[in-house]
Amino acid sequence: MDNLIFFVRQGLFHVLDWNAYDHILFLIALAVVYDFKNWKKVLWLITLFTIGHTLTLILAAYNVATVNSNWIEFLIPVTIIITALGNIIFVKSITKNAKTNINLIFALFFGLIHGLGFSGYFKMLIGSSNSKLIPLLEFALGIEFAQIIIVLIILILGFIFQTIFRFSKRDWILIISSIVIGIVLPILKSAIFW
Repeated sequence: MDNLIFFVRQGLFHVLDWNAYDHILFLIALAVVYDFKNWKKVLWLITLFTIGHTLTLILAAYNVATVNSNWIEFLIPVTIIITALGNIIFVKSITKNAKTNINLIFALFFGLIHGLGFSGYFKMLIGSSNSKLIPLLEFALGIEFAQIIIVLIILILGFIFQTIFRFSKRDWILIISSIVIGIVLPILKSAIFW
């Protein structure tokens, strides 16, 4: 039971760590286009991200896949910018309630990249333990809980700004996506390694 609590907490605080706010920015960019009536799609969104994240952690933990950390540190802000830019480019179709399944694809694929970004630390957590799968699943559970918390906050803020402060959905998406891009651009610049 102690191991379960430990790895769930590690997953939870991996996402909620203010020093590694790239995960939070990515979730903001993914979820800003949704509202409470899309709760099923939002749940799929964060679950697919967790699945992608966990798959690459499994591959890294079992030494099946290794990627140069410089590339991962560069690709993580790229994934955030692509997601936020997609929100801006497709805002018209998003606000007309057109299908926004592209974010589901982004969540899974970009989860793979983000998982590689944490693989070194996770390998250190589990050490040379032969039993890696259960801690990985416990860690994924913590990630899922944290993502639910963050997305719930995003949905609540979206509701407040769109109903109380009368932001249009279009303006909400454009403003938040632009803020995310503005925060991530310096991270991207500092991650350029060539």
